[in-house]
Amino acid sequence: MAEITAALVKELREKTGAGMMDCKKALGESGGDIEAAVDWLRKKGLAAAAKKAGRVAAEGLVGAAVEGNRGALVEVNSETDFVSRNDKFQGLVSTLAGLALKANGDVEALAASAYPGTGRTAAEEVTHLVATIGENISLRRSVALSVSDGVVAAYVHSPVTAGLGKIGVLVALESTGDKAKLEAFGKQVAMHVAAARPDALHIADVEASNLERERAVLVEQARASGKPEAIIEKMVDGRIRKYYEEVVLHEQVWVLDGETKVRAAIEAAAKEAGAPVTVTGFVRFVLGEGIEKEQGDFAAEVAATLGR
Repeated sequence: MAEITAALVKELREKTGAGMMDCKKALGESGGDIEAAVDWLRKKGLAAAAKKAGRVAAEGLVGAAVEGNRGALVEVNSETDFVSRNDKFQGLVSTLAGLALKANGDVEALAASAYPGTGRTAAEEVTHLVATIGENISLRRSVALSVSDGVVAAYVHSPVTAGLGKIGVLVALESTGDKAKLEAFGKQVAMHVAAARPDALHIADVEASNLERERAVLVEQARASGKPEAIIEKMVDGRIRKYYEEVVLHEQVWVLDGETKVRAAIEAAAKEAGAPVTVTGFVRFVLGEGIEKEQGDFAAEVAATLGR
């Protein structure tokens, strides 16, 4: 029997478009023979699903699950928004979010997790649903946050059902304070993150490359004013402070009142909860972000249909 190497799995994936776990199992069942593995996938109905794998899937749902001091987000994509309203698809995303908690947000571990009541892995369940629904579905990403003492709060914007929507946010709060009050405040911070889209927790967390790029742009803009270099430097410093207010969570204006800074809101929440509160992390998933969608020419499609 041939050794089932990563290269062999990769070759089968490229040949069939099937999932990694399916390819690995197919090779194991066929003694490492590529062509026999292709036939095995076809017999299991996985090759039909594989044909759909090349189609762009940028719709779907983001799912959130929270359990005490842990929380997880998943993004599961489909080709059409219509599928996101399908009960089976919603059930899949909700279950995967729960499994992501156990997998600590590791998407590969999540894919290999046992899917409840099916005898299949999560990855195999996704493939099974592809064959059932008839369009490409993919488990794109997952993440988890946890704290040693405190809460992880979740917010899903415009949910289609509990914990499922197009935008999902997790916020981790470390604190020994009142958990119910922490949960309420955490939800507010998550709503703020959904609206204000911060990139970093603190000024020190801003990526150096992003800061340098911003500074370079601001320097050129300031020099266009024709002012002396000493004045330009002060102008740039002032604009950098403004930049921090746009991208750093603690420096942003609190969306709930439009006046105070987020750091002041955290201090107020600490007094309310009866103990210091530290925001240790946040994650924001927006459905389909970063996926290049196919842009069709609707007029051309109509003309082609009419035979013009």
